[in-house]
Amino acid sequence: MSETVALLWHQYRLERRLFWRNPSAAFFNLGLPLLFLVFFGAIFHGDQELLNVLVPGIAGMSVMSGTFVALCHNMVSLREQGVLKRMRGTPLPSSVYLGGVALNAITNTAIQLAFVLVAGNLLFGVEGVKDAGELVVFLVLGVVCFAALGVAFSHIVPNSESAPAYINAVFLPVIFISGVFYDAADAPAFIRDLAEVLPLIHLIDGLSAALVTGGGLADTAGDLAVLGVWALVGVVLAVRGFSWESRRG
Repeated sequence: MSETVALLWHQYRLERRLFWRNPSAAFFNLGLPLLFLVFFGAIFHGDQELLNVLVPGIAGMSVMSGTFVALCHNMVSLREQGVLKRMRGTPLPSSVYLGGVALNAITNTAIQLAFVLVAGNLLFGVEGVKDAGELVVFLVLGVVCFAALGVAFSHIVPNSESAPAYINAVFLPVIFISGVFYDAADAPAFIRDLAEVLPLIHLIDGLSAALVTGGGLADTAGDLAVLGVWALVGVVLAVRGFSWESRRG
């Protein structure tokens, strides 16, 4: 066990170094949610009710971008470049390698969330965490859910060149439908109904309860249930469709 942990730590550190060597990826993963927060926060300046909607929304988007987007793109690139196939042929356990990739994405998500929550408090008057336990539960479940869905979605992306188009075809509609930048309750009924089927709005609702309104897990049990179902579906699809081989080979 201690040897596995040491190998995982070594792989994680390597993934962090590789991440920082790609400035454009670092900007997209860490800076983009904060830019969205500052931009829309400036637009909504003076309307605390909308700011209280915006901060949990951007926090939820950060979870999706840091896990779903990042892992889907990385897994496609690693698969099509033959990295996964080569790594499987080395003495390094597959679980350690994939664990390092996953922990790198989770670390980026945590950094994004820290930026968003601190900026929301200092710049836009969102008071802070009302229920730390609820916040942790929703963040952990949200990370598991979107990480699994990101790996699962990577199975249908044919190559690295098409990955951004495939990912954005899902990511952009979902963040707009789910009320990241506005109160989803004000959307037309068919938009609200569609959003309720997707996991992001339920993560945002849980984060809103933990950060703004309070109330505890009992009030957000339905949101937890939907996230849990999506997480289960994502894990099953991620495992069943996983391939170490490039589709071009």
